[in-house]
Amino acid sequence: MIIDAHQHFWDLSRTDYDWPTPDQGILYRNHLPADLAPVLFDHEVRATVLVQAAPSEAETRYLFGLAQAYPFIAGIVGWVDFQLAGAHGRISALIADGNGRLKGLRPMIQNIPDPNWLSQPSLDEAFEAMVRHDLVFDALIRPAQMAELRARLMRHPKLRAVLDHAGKPNIANRSFDAWAEDLELLARDTTVYCKLSGLLTEAGAKTSPEDLAPYVAHIFDCFGGKRVLWGSDWPVLNLVCDYGHWLALSKDFVNGFAACYEKDVFGDTATRLYQLELP
Repeated sequence: MIIDAHQHFWDLSRTDYDWPTPDQGILYRNHLPADLAPVLFDHEVRATVLVQAAPSEAETRYLFGLAQAYPFIAGIVGWVDFQLAGAHGRISALIADGNGRLKGLRPMIQNIPDPNWLSQPSLDEAFEAMVRHDLVFDALIRPAQMAELRARLMRHPKLRAVLDHAGKPNIANRSFDAWAEDLELLARDTTVYCKLSGLLTEAGAKTSPEDLAPYVAHIFDCFGGKRVLWGSDWPVLNLVCDYGHWLALSKDFVNGFAACYEKDVFGDTATRLYQLELP
Protein backbone atom coordinates (compact mmCIF):
# COMPACT_ATOMS: atom_id res chain seq x y z
CA MET A 1 0.00 0.00 0.00
CA ILE A 2 1.46 3.35 -1.06
CA ILE A 3 0.09 6.66 0.22
CA ASP A 4 1.33 9.84 -1.42
CA ALA A 5 1.43 12.20 1.57
CA HIS A 6 2.05 15.41 -0.36
CA GLN A 7 0.59 16.53 -3.70
CA HIS A 8 -1.17 19.58 -5.13
CA PHE A 9 -3.86 20.60 -7.60
CA TRP A 10 -4.57 24.00 -9.07
CA ASP A 11 -6.87 25.58 -11.61
CA LEU A 12 -5.43 28.80 -13.04
CA SER A 13 -8.89 30.17 -13.76
CA ARG A 14 -9.17 30.77 -10.02
CA THR A 15 -7.83 34.08 -8.74
CA ASP A 16 -6.24 33.10 -5.43
CA TYR A 17 -2.94 31.64 -6.70
CA ASP A 18 0.23 33.74 -6.43
CA TRP A 19 2.14 30.79 -7.88
CA PRO A 20 2.92 29.27 -10.38
CA THR A 21 3.84 32.12 -12.71
CA PRO A 22 4.21 32.08 -16.51
CA ASP A 23 7.99 31.77 -16.31
CA GLN A 24 7.66 28.37 -14.63
CA GLY A 25 7.07 26.39 -17.78
CA ILE A 26 5.14 23.16 -17.40
CA LEU A 27 3.74 24.18 -14.03
CA TYR A 28 1.85 27.10 -15.53
CA ARG A 29 -1.22 25.18 -16.56
CA ASN A 30 -4.06 23.42 -14.79
CA HIS A 31 -3.11 20.35 -12.78
CA LEU A 32 -6.22 18.48 -11.73
CA PRO A 33 -7.29 15.06 -10.43
CA ALA A 34 -7.90 13.65 -13.90
CA ASP A 35 -4.22 14.33 -14.69
CA LEU A 36 -2.89 12.54 -11.62
CA ALA A 37 -5.33 9.61 -11.42
CA PRO A 38 -3.73 7.49 -14.19
CA VAL A 39 -0.26 8.14 -12.73
CA LEU A 40 -1.40 6.86 -9.35
CA PHE A 41 -2.93 3.80 -11.00
CA ASP A 42 0.25 3.02 -12.94
CA HIS A 43 2.34 3.12 -9.75
CA GLU A 44 -0.17 1.41 -7.46
CA VAL A 45 -0.62 4.43 -5.21
CA ARG A 46 -3.78 3.90 -3.23
CA ALA A 47 -4.50 7.39 -1.89
CA THR A 48 -3.09 10.87 -1.48
CA VAL A 49 -2.99 13.80 0.91
CA LEU A 50 -3.87 16.95 -1.05
CA VAL A 51 -2.03 20.05 0.20
CA GLN A 52 -3.11 23.66 -0.33
CA ALA A 53 -1.38 25.76 -2.97
CA ALA A 54 -3.04 29.15 -2.36
CA PRO A 55 -3.24 31.26 0.81
CA SER A 56 -7.03 31.34 0.95
CA GLU A 57 -9.81 29.55 2.74
CA ALA A 58 -11.74 29.60 -0.54
CA GLU A 59 -9.13 27.36 -2.12
CA THR A 60 -9.38 24.95 0.80
CA ARG A 61 -13.12 24.68 0.22
CA TYR A 62 -12.44 24.14 -3.48
CA LEU A 63 -10.19 21.23 -2.52
CA PHE A 64 -13.01 19.76 -0.43
CA GLY A 65 -15.08 19.59 -3.60
CA LEU A 66 -12.31 17.79 -5.47
CA ALA A 67 -12.01 15.26 -2.66
CA GLN A 68 -15.73 14.60 -2.76
CA ALA A 69 -15.49 13.86 -6.49
CA TYR A 70 -12.27 11.81 -6.40
CA PRO A 71 -12.11 9.19 -3.62
CA PHE A 72 -8.34 8.70 -3.94
CA ILE A 73 -7.95 12.05 -2.12
CA ALA A 74 -7.98 10.74 1.44
CA GLY A 75 -7.33 14.03 3.21
CA ILE A 76 -6.83 17.76 2.79
CA VAL A 77 -4.20 20.04 4.29
CA GLY A 78 -5.79 23.48 4.04
CA TRP A 79 -5.03 27.09 4.86
CA VAL A 80 -6.19 29.63 7.43
CA ASP A 81 -4.74 33.04 8.21
CA PHE A 82 -3.16 32.28 11.59
CA GLN A 83 -2.80 35.98 12.45
CA LEU A 84 -6.41 37.09 12.09
CA ALA A 85 -8.52 37.28 15.22
CA GLY A 86 -11.11 34.55 15.54
CA ALA A 87 -8.87 31.80 14.21
CA HIS A 88 -10.63 29.15 16.29
CA GLY A 89 -14.00 29.96 14.76
CA ARG A 90 -12.66 29.96 11.20
CA ILE A 91 -10.87 26.65 11.76
CA SER A 92 -14.04 25.16 13.23
CA ALA A 93 -16.01 26.35 10.20
CA LEU A 94 -13.52 24.76 7.80
CA ILE A 95 -13.69 21.48 9.69
CA ALA A 96 -17.48 21.50 9.43
CA ASP A 97 -17.41 22.32 5.73
CA GLY A 98 -14.82 19.62 5.08
CA ASN A 99 -17.07 16.90 6.50
CA GLY A 100 -14.10 14.94 7.84
CA ARG A 101 -11.75 15.71 4.97
CA LEU A 102 -9.69 18.45 6.67
CA LYS A 103 -6.67 16.75 8.25
CA GLY A 104 -4.26 19.63 8.68
CA LEU A 105 -3.36 23.26 8.04
CA ARG A 106 -0.38 24.87 6.34
CA PRO A 107 0.53 28.54 6.55
CA MET A 108 3.02 29.24 3.77
CA ILE A 109 5.83 30.26 6.14
CA GLN A 110 8.58 30.05 3.52
CA ASN A 111 7.04 33.05 1.76
CA ILE A 112 6.62 35.23 4.87
CA PRO A 113 9.36 37.90 5.04
CA ASP A 114 9.32 38.22 8.84
CA PRO A 115 11.94 35.75 10.16
CA ASN A 116 10.27 35.83 13.60
CA TRP A 117 6.73 35.23 12.34
CA LEU A 118 6.38 31.92 14.15
CA SER A 119 7.17 33.57 17.48
CA GLN A 120 4.29 36.05 17.36
CA PRO A 121 1.78 35.67 20.24
CA SER A 122 -1.02 36.47 17.78
CA LEU A 123 -0.59 32.96 16.37
CA ASP A 124 -1.29 31.24 19.69
CA GLU A 125 -5.05 31.01 19.14
CA ALA A 126 -4.63 29.20 15.83
CA PHE A 127 -2.11 26.71 17.19
CA GLU A 128 -4.20 26.02 20.27
CA ALA A 129 -7.25 25.47 18.04
CA MET A 130 -5.28 22.95 15.99
CA VAL A 131 -4.41 21.05 19.16
CA ARG A 132 -8.03 21.16 20.30
CA HIS A 133 -9.26 19.81 16.95
CA ASP A 134 -6.35 17.34 16.57
CA LEU A 135 -5.24 18.72 13.22
CA VAL A 136 -1.75 18.26 11.76
CA PHE A 137 0.46 21.33 11.34
CA ASP A 138 2.33 21.12 8.01
CA ALA A 139 5.46 23.25 8.37
CA LEU A 140 6.55 24.73 5.03
CA ILE A 141 9.81 26.44 5.94
CA ARG A 142 13.34 27.05 4.73
CA PRO A 143 16.45 26.10 6.73
CA ALA A 144 16.82 29.57 8.29
CA GLN A 145 13.39 29.15 9.90
CA MET A 146 14.14 25.79 11.54
CA ALA A 147 15.06 27.19 14.97
CA GLU A 148 11.87 29.28 15.09
CA LEU A 149 9.82 26.19 14.20
CA ARG A 150 11.50 24.20 16.95
CA ALA A 151 10.71 26.90 19.52
CA ARG A 152 7.06 27.08 18.43
CA LEU A 153 6.56 23.31 18.51
CA MET A 154 8.12 23.10 21.97
CA ARG A 155 5.39 25.48 23.16
CA HIS A 156 2.72 23.05 21.92
CA PRO A 157 3.91 19.53 22.83
CA LYS A 158 0.50 18.01 22.01
CA LEU A 159 0.44 19.46 18.49
CA ARG A 160 0.85 16.88 15.74
CA ALA A 161 3.22 18.31 13.13
CA VAL A 162 5.18 17.37 10.03
CA LEU A 163 8.10 19.10 8.32
CA ASP A 164 7.45 19.53 4.61
CA HIS A 165 10.29 18.61 2.23
CA ALA A 166 12.73 18.05 5.13
CA GLY A 167 12.95 21.81 5.61
CA LYS A 168 14.06 22.42 1.99
CA PRO A 169 17.84 22.00 2.31
CA ASN A 170 19.84 23.89 -0.31
CA ILE A 171 21.16 20.79 -2.05
CA ALA A 172 21.94 22.66 -5.26
CA ASN A 173 24.67 24.61 -3.43
CA ARG A 174 25.69 21.62 -1.32
CA SER A 175 24.73 23.43 1.88
CA PHE A 176 24.55 20.76 4.56
CA ASP A 177 26.06 21.44 7.99
CA ALA A 178 23.75 24.15 9.39
CA TRP A 179 20.63 22.42 8.04
CA ALA A 180 21.80 19.08 9.44
CA GLU A 181 22.46 20.49 12.90
CA ASP A 182 19.11 22.27 13.10
CA LEU A 183 17.26 19.20 11.79
CA GLU A 184 18.84 17.03 14.46
CA LEU A 185 17.77 19.45 17.21
CA LEU A 186 14.26 19.69 15.79
CA ALA A 187 13.88 15.90 15.70
CA ARG A 188 15.39 15.49 19.17
CA ASP A 189 13.38 18.14 20.98
CA THR A 190 9.95 17.76 19.36
CA THR A 191 7.66 15.01 18.10
CA VAL A 192 7.50 16.42 14.56
CA TYR A 193 7.49 14.05 11.59
CA CYS A 194 9.38 14.62 8.32
CA LYS A 195 8.27 14.29 4.71
CA LEU A 196 10.62 12.59 2.27
CA SER A 197 9.55 14.90 -0.54
CA GLY A 198 10.69 17.88 -2.56
CA LEU A 199 14.39 17.04 -2.43
CA LEU A 200 14.91 16.69 -6.17
CA THR A 201 13.48 20.16 -6.69
CA GLU A 202 15.94 21.58 -4.17
CA ALA A 203 18.80 19.71 -5.83
CA GLY A 204 18.46 21.52 -9.16
CA ALA A 205 20.83 19.91 -11.65
CA LYS A 206 22.35 17.73 -8.93
CA THR A 207 19.84 14.92 -9.15
CA SER A 208 22.06 11.85 -8.87
CA PRO A 209 21.51 9.47 -5.96
CA GLU A 210 24.99 10.33 -4.74
CA ASP A 211 24.07 14.02 -4.43
CA LEU A 212 20.93 13.28 -2.44
CA ALA A 213 22.16 10.38 -0.31
CA PRO A 214 23.81 12.38 2.53
CA TYR A 215 20.62 14.40 3.03
CA VAL A 216 18.34 11.37 3.01
CA ALA A 217 20.67 9.45 5.32
CA HIS A 218 20.60 12.33 7.79
CA ILE A 219 16.80 12.50 7.67
CA PHE A 220 16.59 8.87 8.73
CA ASP A 221 19.38 9.29 11.29
CA CYS A 222 17.37 12.08 12.90
CA PHE A 223 13.80 10.78 12.65
CA GLY A 224 14.19 7.03 12.38
CA GLY A 225 11.96 4.90 10.20
CA LYS A 226 8.61 5.63 11.86
CA ARG A 227 8.64 9.43 11.70
CA VAL A 228 9.32 9.74 7.96
CA LEU A 229 6.58 9.65 5.31
CA TRP A 230 6.87 9.75 1.55
CA GLY A 231 5.34 12.35 -0.74
CA SER A 232 5.68 13.11 -4.42
CA ASP A 233 5.15 16.90 -4.37
CA TRP A 234 3.38 16.41 -7.71
CA PRO A 235 3.12 18.42 -9.95
CA VAL A 236 6.08 20.52 -8.73
CA LEU A 237 8.07 17.31 -9.12
CA ASN A 238 7.55 17.53 -12.88
CA LEU A 239 10.09 20.35 -13.06
CA VAL A 240 12.90 17.86 -12.51
CA CYS A 241 11.63 14.32 -13.19
CA ASP A 242 8.56 12.15 -13.48
CA TYR A 243 6.55 10.49 -10.73
CA GLY A 244 7.94 7.02 -11.31
CA HIS A 245 11.55 8.15 -11.12
CA TRP A 246 11.13 9.83 -7.72
CA LEU A 247 9.15 6.87 -6.36
CA ALA A 248 11.79 4.36 -7.51
CA LEU A 249 14.62 6.51 -6.16
CA SER A 250 12.83 6.87 -2.83
CA LYS A 251 12.35 3.12 -2.59
CA ASP A 252 16.09 2.66 -3.13
CA PHE A 253 16.87 5.20 -0.41
CA VAL A 254 14.50 3.59 2.07
CA ASN A 255 15.93 0.17 1.28
CA GLY A 256 19.41 1.55 1.95
CA PHE A 257 18.76 3.67 5.05
CA ALA A 258 15.61 2.23 6.67
CA ALA A 259 15.11 -1.21 5.17
CA CYS A 260 12.75 -2.46 7.86
CA TYR A 261 10.41 0.52 7.55
CA GLU A 262 9.17 0.51 3.95
CA LYS A 263 5.55 -0.02 5.02
CA ASP A 264 5.77 2.90 7.43
CA VAL A 265 7.43 5.38 5.06
CA PHE A 266 5.23 4.57 2.07
CA GLY A 267 1.87 4.33 3.78
CA ASP A 268 1.38 3.43 7.41
CA THR A 269 2.91 6.58 8.90
CA ALA A 270 0.86 8.91 6.69
CA THR A 271 -2.28 6.94 7.55
CA ARG A 272 -1.58 7.25 11.29
CA LEU A 273 -0.43 10.86 11.29
CA TYR A 274 -3.28 12.23 9.19
CA GLN A 275 -5.82 9.74 10.56
CA LEU A 276 -6.84 8.77 7.04
CA GLU A 277 -9.88 6.70 6.19
CA LEU A 278 -8.68 4.94 3.06
CA PRO A 279 -10.88 4.26 0.03
